Amino acid sequence: MKAIKNIFYNFKKYSFLMSQLVIRDFKVKYKRSFLGILWSLLYPLLVMAVMAVVFSQMFRFNVPGVNYLVYLLTGVIMFQFINEGSTNAMNSIIGNGSLIRKVYIPKYIFPLTKVLFTGVNFLLTLIPLVIIVLVTGEGETNTTLNMYYLVLPFIFICMFLFVFGIGLILATLSVFLRDVIYIYGVVVTMWQFLTPIFYDVSMLPQTLQFLMNFNPSYVFITSAREIILFGQVPSLQLMLSSAAFGIGFLILGSMVFKLNQNKFIYYV
Repeated sequence: MKAIKNIFYNFKKYSFLMSQLVIRDFKVKYKRSFLGILWSLLYPLLVMAVMAVVFSQMFRFNVPGVNYLVYLLTGVIMFQFINEGSTNAMNSIIGNGSLIRKVYIPKYIFPLTKVLFTGVNFLLTLIPLVIIVLVTGEGETNTTLNMYYLVLPFIFICMFLFVFGIGLILATLSVFLRDVIYIYGVVVTMWQFLTPIFYDVSMLPQTLQFLMNFNPSYVFITSAREIILFGQVPSLQLMLSSAAFGIGFLILGSMVFKLNQNKFIYYV
């Protein structure tokens, strides 16, 4: 109970600093950019367009009975958040080394603000997704706005907790071993292709289909697709798995981070 109170106290105490760090990240990301924050809207659309041409026309990937554009864009923007959020959090302690050495600030604030920054970008990328849903209409499935969209925040919160948790682990490891930064780049690329973003999970052998239940990105993306593509609430198994991945990795990441944070100052 005391630990929870301390978290809320620090969140309130350092809320201004956190907001400034998030604003700084936006300024740095879009510095000297003509379109600026509009890239958050255009980027997922451009990626979707390229992947749609490559996988639906060149490699002939298709998902029967499903609006493929919505299917693809949902997977793209959700995995993009997992990738960027965890990668940004991984570099947060190293990138703020000079500040950590000068003043006392709860160190978890740095990976948290990176995930918050990525989360704001993620919310912006949902705008083109909604537009695609509205423009393409029902099609072969109930690809329209429906009451089950109210469940999406739960899925997104679970995904946020998961990304923050894995970000804490990566941020800790990268302080002591810089090679983690390069290794994770390879791992996340392999992770992307092992997640059914542009193809249907039914294309995989039964063994791999079963193993997908242990792939957090698959669970989050599939839960969202159940709502967006089929207009139905995700199964209880998907909901429980989403919560388990989010809370489980948050607890694990917090433990790893807390046990090592006092050593950071000697390595950054």
